[in-house]
Amino acid sequence: MSAQQIVFLVTAGVTVISAALVVTVRNLIHAGLWLVMTLAAVAAIYVQLEADFLAVVQVILYIGAIAILIIFSVMLTRRVMADTGPQRIPQWPLAAVVALVVFGGLAYLLVQVPWPLAPDVDVSDTVLALGEAFVDPDRFVIPFEVATILLLVALVGSISLALPERESD
Repeated sequence: MSAQQIVFLVTAGVTVISAALVVTVRNLIHAGLWLVMTLAAVAAIYVQLEADFLAVVQVILYIGAIAILIIFSVMLTRRVMADTGPQRIPQWPLAAVVALVVFGGLAYLLVQVPWPLAPDVDVSDTVLALGEAFVDPDRFVIPFEVATILLLVALVGSISLALPERESD
């Protein structure tokens, strides 16, 4: 086994373990931090696949923006932090069985599909086309700005929930 394969297996293991911890830990802050670890491991896999652009987008967009926004929202919402009730539902074994069946079905489908070898393609124009698509008013600039506004509204909402209630005079 080559060093590159060993690094890939370690990175994939870190990804799977941290993703499992996202949904199994009891503390929401810890779940958010494990989410950051999972997204960072996925970015490392992108680097190993020589998809540098996707790795940078993964770090900037998902880790730098969305995961940190989730962590800040949880930290600013005191009502969520005060919840000490059970975080697991009684039906978790059924959910685990359903997840394993879905995973098995998807794995079976992936094995059955004949995957063609990737042709030698120059992707230097792809990044340029993607950048132009994000700023073109006829393409993706409106959805991009709407997502920005929604994230801002979520942050303002979490701050307003975290503020102590004022007594009226």
